[in-house]
Amino acid sequence: MPDKPKGPSQRQLRVGELIRHAVSDLLSRGAIHDDVIAGSLVTVPEVRMTADLKIATVYVMPLGGGNEDEIVKALAQNKKFIRSVVARVVNLKYAPDLRFRKDASFEEGMRIDALLASEKVRRDVEGN
Repeated sequence: MPDKPKGPSQRQLRVGELIRHAVSDLLSRGAIHDDVIAGSLVTVPEVRMTADLKIATVYVMPLGGGNEDEIVKALAQNKKFIRSVVARVVNLKYAPDLRFRKDASFEEGMRIDALLASEKVRRDVEGN
């Protein structure tokens, strides 16, 4: 029997959620002193950890859309400060390296909704 692909472990999920809360708290308190970040409301929907917990990919999305690339760049420039705060909050042997990415899940959800609402899909569903 072939092995099924595994998802993230409970430890990866737990550490990712702790990091998500720590970064979200920093953003909500305005603790990151950067004009681009200060001028935007940014949400952190997800943090994915590598299996060895040494790299955390932080997905961010500005509320209201727009200037995502600038926000990701500003967060990457402030990575050292964010990492030091995360290291204090999340007690691990090694502080994970943070990588910031634009969250595309909202766009993907809208694309799927548009597909489901299309005439061709509606015809197929009604035909059954």
